Amino acid sequence: MNNCFILLASGQSKRFKSKKPKQYVSYKNKPLYEHSLDKVLKSGLFKYVILVVNNNFCIKRKYPKNVKIIKGGKERSDSSLLGLKYAKKLNVKNVLIHDAARPNFSIKILKNILNYLKKNKAVIPYINAADSIKYSFKNTTYNLLRKNALLTQTPQGFRYKDLFKIALNNKKTVQDEASLFIDRSLKVKFIKGENTNYKITYKKDIETSKTFYGIGFDVHRLVPERKLYLGGLKIKSNLGTLGHSDGDPVLHAITDAILGACKMGDIGQKFSNKNKKYKNIRSTILLKKVINEIKLKNYYINNLDINIITQTPKISRYKNKMIKSISDICEISPTQINIKGKTTEKLGLIGKEKAIACEVITSVITYA
Repeated sequence: MNNCFILLASGQSKRFKSKKPKQYVSYKNKPLYEHSLDKVLKSGLFKYVILVVNNNFCIKRKYPKNVKIIKGGKERSDSSLLGLKYAKKLNVKNVLIHDAARPNFSIKILKNILNYLKKNKAVIPYINAADSIKYSFKNTTYNLLRKNALLTQTPQGFRYKDLFKIALNNKKTVQDEASLFIDRSLKVKFIKGENTNYKITYKKDIETSKTFYGIGFDVHRLVPERKLYLGGLKIKSNLGTLGHSDGDPVLHAITDAILGACKMGDIGQKFSNKNKKYKNIRSTILLKKVINEIKLKNYYINNLDINIITQTPKISRYKNKMIKSISDICEISPTQINIKGKTTEKLGLIGKEKAIACEVITSVITYA
């Protein structure tokens, strides 16, 4: 797996017309470039990822050691070459180059490109044109056959040594790396791209969003001979929660809040306690199912505000680990999650350490 992914996030975004370059603007709850980066890391297909930026101070997250962050150049082709030069010392075989402005590609297209690179030096995804195409040059307009027009996309894949040699000797500005091969009449393998992998160019491409809110609540009795799970973590305790599943009140309340915000019913409807297949099931599995479903409906979690109401255990001991657990399940940043531990001042069942409750407020965003 000697593959390298170069993510270009150093453009000036002149057409986007914003004080902040578009690659750092929030899109579906995180900076635009992070969608591509997280997807590539999740794929496990690349030994190295080179993130080319125009300002290191824009990068707030800490990434694994195989993510190398370097400063880009004035033009896209300059940034691409800087990434290729850095990759030279990594001794990679294949390289994929991608524009951060295309966050909606799939892991499947990454696998397809790498598979075709086994027998090709350059692999370029494309989609067919839907509109009639004209070409204007020196005051003359020409008709182009739509069936012959290829709308190329990124990521584009190459054998590293071949691309680096060409890019190093190139003297003119090009729009993408495929152009380097095509201008020299070198063979390129075109493969079917993805219609969803469109490029974000203007503000209107990301500003058509709506926000919805949901509230979740759950409470469970504490009993002997049961395990205690809170926020996906197994907590050492003499008492555990009584429930049809693993009885995790935190994940149940989160699930209920998300379902409410997305207008998808409630946890009791979706995972009935009369259904034997949910007996003792981990709540992490149930919440993950809901996360996958809301993504298909184009909903994305904006934030989670969580109150865990219990006399014991003390939540402060587990707060950070819970946030990490929930962020992994929900596929959001830990900065989007807030957890507060509350007591009832020894009042009621919770105060007598006979129950644990949790309440959650969430906001979700959907894009038209």
